[in-house]
Amino acid sequence: MTIRIGTYNAENLFRRPKVFDIPDAAERQRVLDDFNELVGLLDKAVYSDDDRTRIGQIIKEHRAYDQDPAHPRPPFVVQQTRGGTASLFQQSGPEGAPEITVTAKGRAKWTGWAEMVRSELDWDVVRNTGRVVAEVNADILLTVEVEDRLTLDRFNRQVLGGALGKQPYPYSMLIDGNDPRGIDVGILSRHPITSIRSHIFDLRPGGEPVFSRDCVELELAVNGTPLWILGNHFKSKRGGGSAGAALRLAQGERVAQIYADALQRSPRVLIAGDLNDSPDSPAVRKLLATGAQDVMSHASYTGDPGTFGTGHSLDQKIDYLLCSPELFGKVQHVDVERRGVWAPKSFKSFDTVTSKADEASDHAALYMDVDL
Repeated sequence: MTIRIGTYNAENLFRRPKVFDIPDAAERQRVLDDFNELVGLLDKAVYSDDDRTRIGQIIKEHRAYDQDPAHPRPPFVVQQTRGGTASLFQQSGPEGAPEITVTAKGRAKWTGWAEMVRSELDWDVVRNTGRVVAEVNADILLTVEVEDRLTLDRFNRQVLGGALGKQPYPYSMLIDGNDPRGIDVGILSRHPITSIRSHIFDLRPGGEPVFSRDCVELELAVNGTPLWILGNHFKSKRGGGSAGAALRLAQGERVAQIYADALQRSPRVLIAGDLNDSPDSPAVRKLLATGAQDVMSHASYTGDPGTFGTGHSLDQKIDYLLCSPELFGKVQHVDVERRGVWAPKSFKSFDTVTSKADEASDHAALYMDVDL
């Protein structure tokens, strides 16, 4: 029985925080820094006078008070679930440039939170994502960067099963993870999902807990034998620097442990997803040291080494299917579906992908055929 298993960072099955639409990198980072500073200040048990002044400055500068749908949306807002004395701040003065007076004395004195404003889904792009999924036609597809289970279910039924006229997958599953942007790992499958759990990465650089992206462990029933898939989306390189590399290494070390435990239950284990690093990185080397084998090293694969962008360079290889030895021995064919990516100087995209703006994703879909 030959089945197809794939991984695909769809990149767009979530409402991206509006801040990432800011074209200038320095300005984008400044807004992100202000948001993170605001969140940190709001979490304080007691607000000093300087804290209240700075909170008000950030709220005013970024219009985090303005939730009028008739106005251009700010990059982030402060949600207040109660009014009156339980509010964080009060507004006074002209509507377009009000004065912000922070009245709460600390975190326990008001109810609410700061949150990023999100852009809406671009359904033309999502339909191109559907074309990639339909062309790959995997029996089991790990999906990366999906906002929630409802979004995955709508994509399955309304895009694959509706707009594209394909048969929807009978099984879809996603557990909300710890990434605050809601870019989670899910699965579409034609085989029953018999168990699923999320391993929380509790990473402690400097002694402080950092809850990063989770490892989703899935058990599927395939031809009478359990298949275990460890789905991952490691810390991005964007803005991460050495701290990001340290987080990816810690994630790799933890996934290596989860992989070893899974091998005790079944010889068929697969580490899959977007690891956001190249094969020679410490994080990926940690996984390869377990004996798991990269399917792109299989003799049947003769294409370019990368899975991101043009795919020409090994540095662009960041998506993986790493098989346990028994599983790797059953691999029949490996390939990459690149036509959802816009790279006109490198390869031909789908006819509905005519610019960077409407590409399905800047990741290609990686898949393998396995005789189970």
